Amino acid sequence: MAKLALRGVRKRFEGQDRDAVCAMDLEVLDGELLVLVGPSGCGKTTTLRIIGGLEDASAGEVWLGGRMVNGVAPKDRDVAFVFQNYALYPHMSAFDNMAFGLRMRGTPREEVRRRVEAAASLLGIAELLGRRPAQLSGGQRQRVAMGRAIVRQPQLFLFDEPLSNLDAQLRAQMRTEIKRLHHSLAATTVYVTHDQVEAMTLASRIVVMNAGRIEQIGAPAELYARPATRFVAGFIGSPAMNFVPCLLKANGAGLAVELAGAVTLPIPAARVPAFRAHAGRRLIFGLRPEHLAEHAAGVAGEAALWIEVEVLEPQGIETLAVGRLAGVELCARLPGSTSARRGARLGLNADMAHMHLIDPETDQVIR
Repeated sequence: MAKLALRGVRKRFEGQDRDAVCAMDLEVLDGELLVLVGPSGCGKTTTLRIIGGLEDASAGEVWLGGRMVNGVAPKDRDVAFVFQNYALYPHMSAFDNMAFGLRMRGTPREEVRRRVEAAASLLGIAELLGRRPAQLSGGQRQRVAMGRAIVRQPQLFLFDEPLSNLDAQLRAQMRTEIKRLHHSLAATTVYVTHDQVEAMTLASRIVVMNAGRIEQIGAPAELYARPATRFVAGFIGSPAMNFVPCLLKANGAGLAVELAGAVTLPIPAARVPAFRAHAGRRLIFGLRPEHLAEHAAGVAGEAALWIEVEVLEPQGIETLAVGRLAGVELCARLPGSTSARRGARLGLNADMAHMHLIDPETDQVIR
C-alpha cells in the first residue's frame, strides 16, 4: 500500500464559472480508510476521478507512493476502482469478471486462479464464481466488483458510492463487510459517499466537502463532537443538529442564551470562558436532537423549554419528536416508550454541556 497526497489540486470544467474542486491539500496515510463526504455537487467524485486519472487536474499535483502521477494513465497508476454501477461484463462469469484485469496483464493462469479464489473466499462468494451477473443479487454483484479490485493488489482502492444502488438492509450489511475487508487487507482506501451515516461507520478519518472546498477533516467522533462550521454541524449526525437564533447574555458572573426570544438557558460554568467575549451578540445556538430529553412527569422542577409536537416518527427503540419553539423547528430524539403525543405540548430539558454557539457572520463554531 502507499501514501497519497494532493497538493493544491484544482479542477474547473470548461464553460463553468467556478471551480469544482478548489485548491485542495490532502494526505491519506498508508493503510488508512479516508471517506470524502458531502452533498451532491460538492466535488467529492471529481476529486476521486482526479486521483484515479479519469479526470485531469486544472492545477496542482497528485502523489502516490512517492511518485507524482499527473499525466500518468489510469492503468499505470496502480489503483483499483469500485463503482456504484458494478461495471461487470454481463456475458462473463463472476470468476472471469474478477480475473479479466489479471489476464490482460499476462498474469500466469495458476496465479490468476489462486488470487480469484482467495478474494472470493474473503468476500464469501466462492460458491458463486460460476454465475453470470444476471444470476446474482445486487449485493453479490458488488462483492464481485470488490473482488475484481482486490485481486489486482493495487497500491490504492477507490470506492465511488458503491452502496447507493442497494436497499437499506443490504447497505448496512455491506458497510460491515467493507469495514471487515479493510481490517483484513489494511488497504489504503479513498471512499466517496453522500451518506454521512456511511461515512461515520466506515472512516478512519472523514473529509467533509462543500462547494468544492474542504470544510473539516477529522475522525468521526471529532467531527460529531467538535464541528468547525455550521455546515459540518448540520451535515454530520442524523437527524441534523437543531439551530436556533439566540442572544448571548450576561447572567451575573455567568452567561445564558435567550433562544428565539422565548426561553433563557444558563451556560455551564466550564463553557463560559470560551464565550465571554461574545456576550451581548446575536448568535446561533446548536444542539443535537439526542441532547434534548423529555421532562418526565413527577420529576421536580420545570422543563427547560416546551414545544408543541407536530410530527412523531416512531423508529422502534426511539421516537423522533418534531415541534416548534417560538416558530423555530426543533427535533428531539426520545425513547420509543415516550408519552409524547401529536398536538400536545412536550416539556424538554437541554443538555447544555453539548451545546454549540455559531457566529452567523462567519458560520464558524465558537471554541
